[in-house]
Amino acid sequence: MAEKIISPGVFQNESDKSLVQRGIQGTSTAIVGPTVLGRPFVPTTVTSYSEFQSKFGTTFKSGSYYYEYLTSIAAREYFQNGGQTLLVTRVVSGSGNVATYASANVTTTNASASFTLETLAWGSQMNNTSSLSGGALASGSTNNVRWEITNVNTGSGTFNLAIRAGNDNDAQKNYIETWPNLSLDPNLPNFVTRVIGDNKPVYSVDTDGNPYINITGSYVNASQYVRVSSVPSPQVDSIDNNGFYKSGSYLAGLPALGSGSFGGSFTGGVVATNIEQKMNETITAANMEGFAVSDYNIALNLLANNDEYKFNVLLAPAVSLDSAASTTIISIAEARGDAFAPISAGAYGTSVVTATQTAAGQSSNYSAAYYPWIQLYNSNLGKNVWATSTTVMGGVLAFNDQVGAEWFAPAGLNRGGVPSVLRAERKLSQSDRDTLYAANVNPLATFPGEGVVVFGQKTLQRRATSLDRVNVRRLLIALKDFIGQVGNNLVFEQNTNATRNRFLAQVNPYMESVVQRQGLYAYKVVMDDTNNTADVIDRNQLVGQIYIQPTKTAEFIILNFNVLPTGATFPA
Repeated sequence: MAEKIISPGVFQNESDKSLVQRGIQGTSTAIVGPTVLGRPFVPTTVTSYSEFQSKFGTTFKSGSYYYEYLTSIAAREYFQNGGQTLLVTRVVSGSGNVATYASANVTTTNASASFTLETLAWGSQMNNTSSLSGGALASGSTNNVRWEITNVNTGSGTFNLAIRAGNDNDAQKNYIETWPNLSLDPNLPNFVTRVIGDNKPVYSVDTDGNPYINITGSYVNASQYVRVSSVPSPQVDSIDNNGFYKSGSYLAGLPALGSGSFGGSFTGGVVATNIEQKMNETITAANMEGFAVSDYNIALNLLANNDEYKFNVLLAPAVSLDSAASTTIISIAEARGDAFAPISAGAYGTSVVTATQTAAGQSSNYSAAYYPWIQLYNSNLGKNVWATSTTVMGGVLAFNDQVGAEWFAPAGLNRGGVPSVLRAERKLSQSDRDTLYAANVNPLATFPGEGVVVFGQKTLQRRATSLDRVNVRRLLIALKDFIGQVGNNLVFEQNTNATRNRFLAQVNPYMESVVQRQGLYAYKVVMDDTNNTADVIDRNQLVGQIYIQPTKTAEFIILNFNVLPTGATFPA
């Protein structure tokens, strides 16, 4: 029969955030996992799948086969279902491996270094040093680049730098960036470092053990592919008082035409994989596409700073509840208080009973478990692949928020359908779904004519309160986000009625709009003399109390059919 819900009143104390923001800012989804390209352990925002492809790549070759990380598939699902902003953090094997990027010396006519370029993306795929064959790099690929000096003007001391696709050849050059009229004089506006940029984000840990990204360099990167890492002999004051280039002093330092003896290739950044890469259905709790729990924890701990990184959904598609990395994910979502973390209930082949037992070890309303795995057609690989249930949950949540709002249940035929899914790992019976849902695991059910549908919205919280439902948790996240930003704009303002009224003038209309959009039954916001007494004001505090009655969802629809004899009277 219908479930009885015991729901205490919700009282929320909003904590002050130190990050100063102008107006009310939007939120995004954060995704953590391995990618083909990109800077490791550097959270990077992308606003489209094409931008994701450009910065992080898609497929890669391992052994005799091509693969695609679940991170890439999840990003595609997210944007195809209406997602707007994705914060991507690339996982690699250990923070100690990321110090060296592939680089190349742009040489002079006497083979000395004029300046040095370094790739913005990191990893073995950027190392394309190899023999030249017909003007092509044997190891050049779509995932790396090469450089070329296309013009040198000895009269003005300028030159052109071109960035070419790594898989082109000299007969059919593919220029993807061109930087004309560059100089080696740091005092000129066309100084090569100033124009191209030299910023480099470096993963660092402070003396308290807290990770952060330290930006080195003086100039913002304008190139999408390379940065200038050094200019060994800058040509200071290279232009004389008559406006002529001091060729007698500096001519030998200009780069030579062409791409040097290595065809414009880059070298370095090669790091051995620590463990065998287990992909798709072979992923285990300790080996997630070739990366360990410790690798994930490095990336996840960076995202604990909610002043620097803002998102309301945290995804790690290759991580399941049976992995220790899931504990970190849930802990970060709870500590931030502004993010919801969907997690797969187990590895491929996990039984219903095992999934429920794994979920029983957790209790958090900031996370939810989903079961079972699903199969999708991968157009980049041209074949069907298995993926965790949470690979598609970013897309489900994005679609839910687009057609409804955060406080609508991301489940059911209207908002929980996953048309991209070919099949679930197993078709769940009603008994299976009952077992899973009783254990707070959300089933992905298969219905004839409807396909695979997310058919549950319980969080991992064990206690039966309003917050044991995903829509209520996400409602609270949305309310805290908006109201917290309103309060943030009032920090250091005068603690007077005027300031309180400014708060109420923004919060009350927003809360009323949530009521109109079916997120709340009722609410009350109190910020007056009753909770801002003289002693509170003397402690430099401004106190607000917000009472809400969250809207519940109709998860159990009971229809009683009564068969009456002919001539019977229908009840009024």
